[in-house]
Amino acid sequence: MEVFLLLGSFVLFVMLRVPIALALVTASIITALSLGLPLASLFQRMVSGLNSFSLIAIPFFILAGEIMNQGGISTRLIQLSNIIIGKIRGGLAMVNVMASTFFGGISGSAVADVSSVGSVLIPMMKKKKYESDYAVAVTVSSAAQGVMIPPSHNMIIYSAAAGGVSIGSLFLGGLLPGLLLGAALMVTTYLLAVKRGYPKGEPIPRKEVPRIVREGLLGLFTAVIIIGGIVSGIFTATESAAIGVLYAFVITFFVYRDIPLSRMGSILNNTFKTLAMVMFLIAASSGFGWLLAFLQVPAMVTEALLSISSNEILLLLLINLILLVLGTFMDMAPLILIMTPILLPVATQLGMDPVHFGVVMILNLSIGLITPPVGSALFVGCAVGKVPIEKATRSLMPFYVTMGAVLLLITFVPEIVLWLPKLLAP
Repeated sequence: MEVFLLLGSFVLFVMLRVPIALALVTASIITALSLGLPLASLFQRMVSGLNSFSLIAIPFFILAGEIMNQGGISTRLIQLSNIIIGKIRGGLAMVNVMASTFFGGISGSAVADVSSVGSVLIPMMKKKKYESDYAVAVTVSSAAQGVMIPPSHNMIIYSAAAGGVSIGSLFLGGLLPGLLLGAALMVTTYLLAVKRGYPKGEPIPRKEVPRIVREGLLGLFTAVIIIGGIVSGIFTATESAAIGVLYAFVITFFVYRDIPLSRMGSILNNTFKTLAMVMFLIAASSGFGWLLAFLQVPAMVTEALLSISSNEILLLLLINLILLVLGTFMDMAPLILIMTPILLPVATQLGMDPVHFGVVMILNLSIGLITPPVGSALFVGCAVGKVPIEKATRSLMPFYVTMGAVLLLITFVPEIVLWLPKLLAP
């Protein structure tokens, strides 16, 4: 009865459009009162959920992404991508995908990617006679793969929810799948460009190339500092994130100099707003997760799924299906916090490495970011491109197929995820 009360009240509040964090807290309070548990214990669990050193890296990652986002990095990454691949037929769409790959290595946020890269590239693609719904589809699908490219604060959230899985291993585990997904999306855009006769990109003046390459690589070096520091063992994730913020600050305000130092107040304001939402969500999910464990929900789910079939392939497909469906109704961070304690025991029973499961989960939920009815990245892309969601969703169909194929590949070929962690962070 209490399990039904906990989950049912949460679903009810979500359907009533109560913010996710408040829905989690309210459902937890109602269930705790029903069980006769002291509310002080629940609130202590919520506070202890924030008492993790690795979570201190999240505000630094958010701040570094915000600095580079407002500081003109997206324009420079687009120019760098254009030099590399812009001359191919449909090159502007491929530049969109590559720029998102680069930008994902700095921001780790699909929504930030769409709003930053999309605000530049969607109008450019429309000007070059690309259909507006296709421009939005390319932008939002490529932004989804940016969540996989390290550093990603969603992987830090998964690490905390999974009981301390190595952040360095998660970052390395997401790198090859992210690049694979980016390459697959570029192949899709090329095939569509050939079929529809999209134009080739315009060449960049040769005298501009050195400056564009230099400025683009300077921005990308933020990700190199963060990932290299963690993998080499020189810094912890938190220390690498802090050094990344310092580097992003210097590059943005003293090298690029596109914005004045007075904008730092606005940057900090946006960072604190995002951080408050993320931390409240983590605290709320910690209390909710404690009640799930108290009611033995993970054990019940594991038993139920394993009773359906002993076929490992079927169970992995079922886990993917559950995450894909849930991802269409909820955002990524709360689903990571809620579903990790429930599905990770099932995955480990099937012999799945926690790093492998984490990357598979994040790819599933990143697809949810571009899927109606609650795809936040899709909403932002449609707003930027001034395209109805229904029209953009139809144009996304080839990209859904591509992302689904990559998801199946990394699910059933775990070495794509685990090869780099085993090599560099054994």
